[in-house]
Amino acid sequence: MSEYFASEISPRNRRHQAQMDKLLEAEGIMRDRNLSYSAGIFNDDGQMIATGSIFENTLRCMAVSGEHRGEGLMADIVAHLVEEQTRRGNSHLFLYTKCDSAKFFGPCGFYEIARVDGRLVFMENRRDGFARYLKELVAQMPEGSLARPGAALVMNANPFTNGHAYLLDTAARENERVVLFVLSEDKSLVPFADRLAMVKAAAAKYDNVTVVTSGSYMISSATFPSYFLKDDALVTRTHADLDATLFTRIAAGLNLNRRYVGEEPFSAATSAYNEALASVLPASGIELRVIPRKEEAGAPISASSVRKLIHDGNIEAIRPLVPDTTYDYLMSEKGQKALAQIRAAENVIHH
Repeated sequence: MSEYFASEISPRNRRHQAQMDKLLEAEGIMRDRNLSYSAGIFNDDGQMIATGSIFENTLRCMAVSGEHRGEGLMADIVAHLVEEQTRRGNSHLFLYTKCDSAKFFGPCGFYEIARVDGRLVFMENRRDGFARYLKELVAQMPEGSLARPGAALVMNANPFTNGHAYLLDTAARENERVVLFVLSEDKSLVPFADRLAMVKAAAAKYDNVTVVTSGSYMISSATFPSYFLKDDALVTRTHADLDATLFTRIAAGLNLNRRYVGEEPFSAATSAYNEALASVLPASGIELRVIPRKEEAGAPISASSVRKLIHDGNIEAIRPLVPDTTYDYLMSEKGQKALAQIRAAENVIHH
């Protein structure tokens, strides 16, 4: 441990915020857009020499000044952030780091889960965390179902639309069994509990569909950490490559040989993401099926367009765009929080 100590960086302290940005920039890191707590270590002259932050159960934006490497400052920052996470009730922690920085986190109690060579290493503070995750997924599968190959869907469902319903129906008709993963990050305008409820309601009519939550091993583009990647194209490719790497291991454990995604006519980034998956998954014996978008009145259905109608007060206009299960849920007492968040949001188009 060093002679210095870490302390919180207040969001209102402009001087410390500026110092954090300067230190991150010097170490080739751009501040992540998703941070809920930051800390810094200062020298005797009040200059920030190390920093780190957290978002949900991840550690992010960790950097040590080049002049102070080898002094144990990274260990101090990690220890402080882990203590703060414990205070917040988070014990299972994750971090993403550059490949050449991964060696610093092993002594801090973190273990490699997967890597994208030359770009990113994904780590957690449990040696058997991923194995336990797979075991929990297997336990949720219907008895005897793993003997038959299956297909997978990964959805945010923000909210669940007729487009999602069409994708689900296609997969359910074309496969003996389907595992539908709902992204469990609570970063979307529609809260996770509401998204999960809507998906389960829509999937209830299929006897070959199992709905599970993604846990912390599948992440959306909204929260993928891109602060040490240089451009948007590299971010998209790295996200897809990491997702594909982890998914192939999940697929092996659940006997899944096919993954379904919706065609993406609106977002160039998501379209590029689908292309990256298509180039990676087949090498592991997994087919990627890209399904054309369901249309309504000649226009592709999207969750963004549904959120825009809700935001603008046109709630009845969403009726042809969502299943009855979604509409009924949003109109229920439980769905009022989701409606309120969408109406109050400044930007409802993305994520």
